[in-house]
Amino acid sequence: MTAGAALALASAAAYGVSDFTGGLLARRIDLRVVAVVGQFGGLVVALAAAPLFPGQWDSQSMLWGALSGLGTGVGMLFLFRGLSRGAMSTVVPVSAVGGVALPVLAGVLWLGERPAVAAWAGVAVAVPALWLVSHGGAGGRAAGTGDALIAGAGIAVQYLALAQSDPAAGIWPVVAGRVAAVLTLLPLLRGTGERPRPAAVVWSLATGAAAAIALICYLLAGREQLVVIAVVLSSLYPVIPVVLGLVVLGEKLTRIRTTGLVAALLAVALLVFD
Repeated sequence: MTAGAALALASAAAYGVSDFTGGLLARRIDLRVVAVVGQFGGLVVALAAAPLFPGQWDSQSMLWGALSGLGTGVGMLFLFRGLSRGAMSTVVPVSAVGGVALPVLAGVLWLGERPAVAAWAGVAVAVPALWLVSHGGAGGRAAGTGDALIAGAGIAVQYLALAQSDPAAGIWPVVAGRVAAVLTLLPLLRGTGERPRPAAVVWSLATGAAAAIALICYLLAGREQLVVIAVVLSSLYPVIPVVLGLVVLGEKLTRIRTTGLVAALLAVALLVFD
C-alpha cells in the first residue's frame, strides 16, 4: 500500500467517525450549533498542525483553501440537516456519491489525469457501491436525500478546491478553509436561542477536529498520488457510519446494502494496490 493510499484511507476513517458523531448531535441539539462549533474545532486542529508541515503563505493557495472551506460549510450544514431527518446509513452514502463522482470527472476532464486500468475499475465499482449502500430497498426517496445531494456538491467543491493548492503552502490552505467555513456558517447562529450543554459543545468541537484531520490527510494524500484516487478512497467514509448505524442505532441492513458494502471493499482493493 502506498503512502498516499494509506493517508486517503485515514481520511476516510476520520470522516466516517466525524459524520457519525455529528449526525447523533444533530438529532439532539440545533444542527446549526453542531456545524458552527465543529468548524471552530477544526480551525484549532488546523492551526496546531500547520507548524508541523512547514510551508510558505501563498495567496493563490489560500484562495483555493477558502473556496474549499465554503464547500465545507455548505456541505456540513446540509449533511447535518439530512442526518437530523433521515437514516444515517442512507444520508451519508448519498452525499458521498456526489462528493466522489464530481471530483473524479473534473480530475479527468479538467486536470487531465489518467488513472491506470485497475484504478478505473476501482472508480467504476466505488460509485455504484456508495449508491447501493444508500438504497433503502423499499422504493421512493428516503428522508434527507435532497439534503444529502446538496451536501455532496459542497463536499465535491471542498475536495477539488483543496487539491489545487500548492504543496509548498503546507497545510495552510486547510487553515484558510476552516476560517472560511466559520465565516460562512457563523451568521446562522443568530436567532437559534439555544445554549447547548458543555458536553454537547465538546462533542461538536471533537467532530470538527476529526473532520479537519480528515482534510489534512486528504490534502497530503492528493500530493502523493492522483487526485482521482485520493478522492475515491477518501470518499469511502460512508462505510463507517453505515456500520455504526447498524450496530449502535439498530438501522436495518438489507441485501442491497450488503452488496454495496462488499463492493466498496473491492473498490478499496483495486485503488489501494494500483
